[in-house]
Amino acid sequence: MAKEVAYVGCYTFHGKSQGIEIFDVDGEAGRFKRRSSVKVDNCAYLTVSDDHRFLYAAVDEGISAFRIKPDGDLEFLKTTSHRGMRGCYLNIHPSGKFIAIGGYHDGKMTVLRLNDDGTVGDITFEFYDRGIGSVAERNFRPHISCTEFSPDGKLLLAVDSGIDQVKVFLFDETTGKAVMKDMIHCGVNSGPHRLKFYHFGKIVYILHELKNYVSVYDVSANERGLPVFELKQTVATLPKNYTVPSAACVIDFSSDFKHLICANAGENTIAIFDIDSETGLLTLRNILPVSGDYPKDIDVFPNGKFLVSTNHHSDSLTFFRLHFDTGTIVMNGLEIPVDNPNCLRIVELK
Repeated sequence: MAKEVAYVGCYTFHGKSQGIEIFDVDGEAGRFKRRSSVKVDNCAYLTVSDDHRFLYAAVDEGISAFRIKPDGDLEFLKTTSHRGMRGCYLNIHPSGKFIAIGGYHDGKMTVLRLNDDGTVGDITFEFYDRGIGSVAERNFRPHISCTEFSPDGKLLLAVDSGIDQVKVFLFDETTGKAVMKDMIHCGVNSGPHRLKFYHFGKIVYILHELKNYVSVYDVSANERGLPVFELKQTVATLPKNYTVPSAACVIDFSSDFKHLICANAGENTIAIFDIDSETGLLTLRNILPVSGDYPKDIDVFPNGKFLVSTNHHSDSLTFFRLHFDTGTIVMNGLEIPVDNPNCLRIVELK
């Protein structure tokens, strides 16, 4: 059985976290055991290369690269500036040659080259979004909260929660540059926040933070070969009678890709959906509490049996056994305290 390690990225401007907390994972028990910490400044997001050799962290100074050692410890390689404010999202191109970082605070998307040794190289593409939103308290200017490559690597999507748009780029794998060809106009004040491709890129799920729903789009190509996005379903992540402010924070798949899971911060729940494998349409199974405050990230264990919720405001990780057959979750042991957690990745060591 492969050994698994969990990496939790945390803010460090107050509290005791060093930035990245490392845990040993017991996959059969569905639990973590704290191992060590790595010092970085305000880790907002983590991503891992497809071969599980390298970990990348969005930090104050840019993108920090680490080599994942055979035992799961991290070896610091280099921090590279992306010439912007601290990023909030990272995504690696399917080729493994590029990484895209989204900037919530400055509305910037940046693509950088990845070197063979795992370090982050030069900038190949920069994009500052422009526009004005409609809610002065929140989405009054661009906030790029997600940057996602399509599974075939030909598209790069930038989700802007500030102006309710998703910008669609064609990506050149040779040069690392992108050209904007379209945009998805989302609902006014909906706050599109995260995005996931499904069915080999033929379907896209967009999570809307402020209006708490998931939009399902078919993805096709027109006669000129340009992408076409057709909205075919919108599904709420909250109960109909819920009135207290809540934010849909994160979207993820079950390990077998038969279910979609969304976290609601405010109501502090997860919504579990069944996915129709042919159409991609969603059917709500249940909405259940995560026993923590402000679930900013979730991750399903590789064996598909357990889920962990990263609860930012209550400084905790909470654990659950998944029962997709009944659409329920059952709490699995005590919470683990972690200061200011933002994101979490469970990695199977190679």
